[in-house]
Amino acid sequence: MDPFDVRLEDSELLDEVELTANLIVAANQSEAPLSITEIDQILGVVPQPRDGRDT
Repeated sequence: MDPFDVRLEDSELLDEVELTANLIVAANQSEAPLSITEIDQILGVVPQPRDGRDT
């Protein structure tokens, strides 16, 4: 058994690593800081409509 052969089997962890990598790549390719909207798009976040009430 190779002690350096570490395999990720956690699908949620793999998803988080992929999202983080996508953010890093996008930030490196951008000449300006990413906007919240751009970050949301990269992460696949769908903004919820606000009804004007504080929660």
